[in-house]
Amino acid sequence: MSMPESGEKKLRPGRTNATRQKLFEASMELIGERGAAGVTVDEIAAAAGVSKGTVYYNFGSKSDLIAQLLRHGVDILLARLLSVRDGSADPLAAMDEMIGQAMDFMAEYPSFARLWVSENWRTPSEWQDTFTELRGRLLEVIRAAIEAVAAKYPVDESISRGSLETAIFGACFVVGLDRQTYNPERTREQSVAAIMASMRGYVVK
Repeated sequence: MSMPESGEKKLRPGRTNATRQKLFEASMELIGERGAAGVTVDEIAAAAGVSKGTVYYNFGSKSDLIAQLLRHGVDILLARLLSVRDGSADPLAAMDEMIGQAMDFMAEYPSFARLWVSENWRTPSEWQDTFTELRGRLLEVIRAAIEAVAAKYPVDESISRGSLETAIFGACFVVGLDRQTYNPERTREQSVAAIMASMRGYVVK
């Protein structure tokens, strides 16, 4: 009979992802209540139902854990945005649905949006390199959606596409978070329509 190995083994990929999701949901709830600085690894581990040792062994420090959770949240958001991309669809309709997916994500994880907005523009931020990378990944998806619209419709070329993608990107977080925090009576459709007004103004009638 083989003896059990001493020490913890790194979690297998499937288990790591499940653990990361538990940690993500637990940390988002706690961070939403007290902010990233006010939450300890012990509290996150306890809320997620995993040991503190598991957290440190698989994710390192609290700073590294939050960086990984930011990546995990963006992975979830990107998967939702990319799920509506279809080359045969009307690109404006596809973008409308993409923004709707972003609103659904903000509704499900409002604390992620709060963390993103509060830390992303903080200078310097503990996670500045992580934010720069993740922001670039999200902007790339928005850029591709704008380019698809421009390939099908006449657009106002005096409008900077870089500024437009940044406006839509920022609006998704701010409008989504504002709806959750201050205006819960606003519908998903109203929020999407407000953000899409920028895109519809980009298309020349």
